[in-house]
Amino acid sequence: MKTGNTSNRRQCLGTLAGMFGLGVTMSAMSSVAEEPPYPQRPITLVVPWPAGGSTDISMRILAEEAGKYLHQPVVVENRPGAGGTMAMSTLQTAKPDGYTLAQMPQPVFRIVHTQNVLWDPIRDTTPILQISGYTFGIVVPAGSAFRSVADLLNWGRAHPGELTVGSNGIGTTPHTAMQELMDRQGITYVHVPYKGTVEQMVAVASGQLMVGVNSTGFAPYVESGKLRLLATFGEGRSKRWPETPTMKELGLGVVAMSPYGIVGPRGLSASVVRTLHEAFKAAMHEPSHRKEIAKYDQELNYLGPEEYGRFMRETYAAEKRSVERLGQTRVPN
Repeated sequence: MKTGNTSNRRQCLGTLAGMFGLGVTMSAMSSVAEEPPYPQRPITLVVPWPAGGSTDISMRILAEEAGKYLHQPVVVENRPGAGGTMAMSTLQTAKPDGYTLAQMPQPVFRIVHTQNVLWDPIRDTTPILQISGYTFGIVVPAGSAFRSVADLLNWGRAHPGELTVGSNGIGTTPHTAMQELMDRQGITYVHVPYKGTVEQMVAVASGQLMVGVNSTGFAPYVESGKLRLLATFGEGRSKRWPETPTMKELGLGVVAMSPYGIVGPRGLSASVVRTLHEAFKAAMHEPSHRKEIAKYDQELNYLGPEEYGRFMRETYAAEKRSVERLGQTRVPN
């Protein structure tokens, strides 16, 4: 009897333990199964340029289209200044949960080599996709005596330190492209940085600035006759302004392009990256977005997460070499 009772007790305990263990397993499985799918609330997309500019408008259209695929609003937050790098500090402190994203402009890969900053464009980001790129050009007021780049350079040589040239910020691609040109030509000039395209174009059109260098956000001013486009910085002539020569074509040897994409903070999970990538890839091909970027002579230039990440690392290294060549390397803290 004793032995039988002991055996029965052991059987009972074993059965209870099995049931308890099964309950824990089922509870864990239920917890995983009930985890809500991403996203569950609005997503913030930081645009490091002023509201109302060409980048802001196209990114807002992209955000609206992406929101339809994500079934949550994508809200644009403008953080202009510092040559388009203000989003980096936001990404550096953001949670890697997929609710904070940013447009990734070219200057972030350059400024990290010229200034002491707390962030790193490779270490502190998770690439999602590349979207497009800018065409840059040199514009002057419609009534300017400068009819060509040669006129501009000749005047600059004859009047050292008097030529005023605006860009959309220190260390931006337009600034460094113009600096490279002036260095090659031995011309000193006054650089006037602006936070964005609109205020710079207004300054040029009104005659406050002699020259403006920027992305093709200048298009409405050129087409309305307020500005004159002297040259572009692309490898080939612009489809929109085929009569305008490139700096390369003029024998000045300066080519400047500026691809951009979308990134998240460091540590985004693969599933979140996949969801965001699929939504923004679909959104960038929507007619509304394609039509908007076409206004600024832009074409889609898609890269997926891995390819975009590789491009970012290559760009980081290339900008370091460029900065060293121009003697603009930062002094370490």
